[in-house]
Amino acid sequence: MTNKINFTVKRTSSFSCPCDKQQAFLWDLSTPGLGLRVTPKGKPSYIFQSRYGGRTMRITIGSPLAWSIPQAQIKVREYQRLIDEGKDPRQQRIILQNQALVEETKALLARVTFGEVYKEYLSERKKHWGQRHYEDHIEMISVGKKVKGGVLLSLLNVPLSEIHAQQIESLIQKEATKRPARTRLALRHLRAFFRWASEQEKWRQLVDEKAANTRKARELAGKATPKTDHLEKEQLHAWFSECSKYPNNVISSFLQCLLLTGARREELGHLQWRDIDFKWRELKLRDKTQGTRSIPLTPYVESLINSLPRQNQWVFSSKQSQSGRLVEPSIAHTQITSNVGLKVTLHGLRRSFKSLTEWLDIPVGVVAQIMGHKPSATAEKHYTVRPLDRY
Repeated sequence: MTNKINFTVKRTSSFSCPCDKQQAFLWDLSTPGLGLRVTPKGKPSYIFQSRYGGRTMRITIGSPLAWSIPQAQIKVREYQRLIDEGKDPRQQRIILQNQALVEETKALLARVTFGEVYKEYLSERKKHWGQRHYEDHIEMISVGKKVKGGVLLSLLNVPLSEIHAQQIESLIQKEATKRPARTRLALRHLRAFFRWASEQEKWRQLVDEKAANTRKARELAGKATPKTDHLEKEQLHAWFSECSKYPNNVISSFLQCLLLTGARREELGHLQWRDIDFKWRELKLRDKTQGTRSIPLTPYVESLINSLPRQNQWVFSSKQSQSGRLVEPSIAHTQITSNVGLKVTLHGLRRSFKSLTEWLDIPVGVVAQIMGHKPSATAEKHYTVRPLDRY
């Protein structure tokens, strides 16, 4: 090596490369192996040069702007010490870089929030869910108008790695006093989410699958109390009379069709004109368990539907809602039942349909098929196929 001097800031900063050469080197007299490399147009950099395995090796350390002379000297001594121990500094540097990358990745993952992973979960699972199920998941993290947002809203910005059983239990205890049914649903959603996350390679290290499945959390959420609200046969005349008098014909017809078809609220709410076959008197409903199911179009239900305006694709349309369809009929139904002196929910109308069929001696399997309930016996599942005129 030539051009050996004791490195100083003044000497290294004034060193330059002749224009007729591709590069030039200046070597530190006090630290064997430490050099400064410059090119005619490039920026200078400290380097380490030595021999390993019988060959000359060279490693770039960094710019003098980032490395002081003492720092570069220390790094060179570290590299030379590795060579003396029979280790290749280049391999050791790669190992250290990989370790640093792993630590950096861990640090980044540790900052990933529940909300970020939950939204990925929704995106990945949406194709496997029905629309109502997906909307339930969205509502759990949404900012609401009537309440302070969804049950899981407070977890959105919490790092996923920091969510533990005690935190979930505290959340369930707080929310169960205000909205027990939604809280139980939220806990079920959380259990499914944590199970999914524990199966993903990049998230499994951040989650405790059992965090949302402790006995205490289930006890705090409580059990659902079976509802029994329904219309008795003797109450039908008063209910139909009051329903028919309601000024909004779309809501009036929707409520009556809800009772007469035994459909779920969202199934009937999503009914489109293309789903009705007036020739063969058939309604096709979007079923949450079967995909779709067909039920008979009875004369009175047909008359109710024919009285509705054809404003868009929805049978039960609404000019006020963003979706263009009827979304919130429960307020009107509460008013109607209150006028009659009854307390029956919208789902109570579906329960009424099932209860009132007992007076007609309709086979249980037929009723289940109309309502979209899963068959409960092998014969119903695999051997009984009914045409519509048997309903």
